[in-house]
Amino acid sequence: MTAAVGESGGLEVGGVDLCALAADLGTPLFVYDEAHLRARCQEARRAWGDGVAYATKAFLCRAMAALACEEGLWLDVSTGGELHVALSAGVPADRLVMHGNNKSDDELRAAITAPVARIVVDSFDELDRLEHLAAAGPVPPTVLLRVTPGVEAHTHEYVRTGQDDTKFGFGLASGAADEAMARARRLEAAGLVRLAGAHAHIGSQIFLLDSYDAEVEVLGAWFAGLGLEELCLGGGLGVPYVGGEQAPSLTEWAARAKAACARVGIPGHVRVTAEPGRSIVAAAAITLYTVGTIKELPGIRTYVSVDGGMSDNPRPVLYGSGYEAFLPRSPDADRPRVVTIVGKHCESGDLLVADACVPSDTRVGDVLATPVTGAYGHSMASNYNKVPRPPVVFVAGGSHRVVVRRETFDDLVRLDA
Repeated sequence: MTAAVGESGGLEVGGVDLCALAADLGTPLFVYDEAHLRARCQEARRAWGDGVAYATKAFLCRAMAALACEEGLWLDVSTGGELHVALSAGVPADRLVMHGNNKSDDELRAAITAPVARIVVDSFDELDRLEHLAAAGPVPPTVLLRVTPGVEAHTHEYVRTGQDDTKFGFGLASGAADEAMARARRLEAAGLVRLAGAHAHIGSQIFLLDSYDAEVEVLGAWFAGLGLEELCLGGGLGVPYVGGEQAPSLTEWAARAKAACARVGIPGHVRVTAEPGRSIVAAAAITLYTVGTIKELPGIRTYVSVDGGMSDNPRPVLYGSGYEAFLPRSPDADRPRVVTIVGKHCESGDLLVADACVPSDTRVGDVLATPVTGAYGHSMASNYNKVPRPPVVFVAGGSHRVVVRRETFDDLVRLDA
């Protein structure tokens, strides 16, 4: 959001020159625009109201958890590790929502003991565990039932979650949701849980709001008469990654979803909320690399190899995701040269941008940037080929702060027994 061309002609974000930052901290480097993060959190809070939760799986460290909490968001965590990070960042437990399709006894016990604001129940096995564990907590845990509406969102098959054939939730069409609701009410009557409502999530990287209309239409017929206080519609709002793509804003998404809820008869007192993740953080970050080799294969292609790759951005390998690339030293330069940007890993599939348009004078040693890398880069990063994971830097007001340090070679052997 604060990107601008500086006096030197290079790109600045948060008033910080990116080439100078790369020279200082090295590459690869995740650079987050703190003002952008805060603006998106504030928009989500205005659009959805209290209870909207940031989906931490998109990007989580203690600094991000604290920032989202400061801006009034709850946090959605889906493992014991995410729960631990959020709590260690000082996020109050009553601002946390615990997810997960296979929560262990230890994870449920930690959520109950905290106690978190909501546990989203995903299976009958989990209901069994809650019946066994709930009494150990300070208060009966508040739960939402995750319902599978049978809606196939218009997105990649690997990130669809609302169709009937999924590992998530209780299916509506099969009657599992009704059975789970009846059992949850029995647990509530026994004083073991407090049943607050239902949750659904239909997928990720969704551009068409029609998909959310379909979700609400299916859920509304079932939910409207249940007398429950809360309906969470999940997350999944898409963001543009390459030129020509457009996506609805957080504000447009919330307005459309709430209108759909009113249309299908969901009572006005019901708290309708959501869990945005990618739409909060994706466009807030840029990844910086250094070009290490340029290999011309006449009549075939040109490979530009950088010092990162699938270990810091696995999305192109997993989903065929597209990205743009440019040189921060000349962000406004024409980009007539088509190259394939690859990483340094021992895989032919270690691909970052298949057909990247870059300036004709791109050379070894250049800092190269891929924008819109704030979601599912750091969070899905690995140590493949024993490559240390990059640091994360927040920039704002002309200065930077390292919020996750660069891993060292010593870190790579720290856990070896």
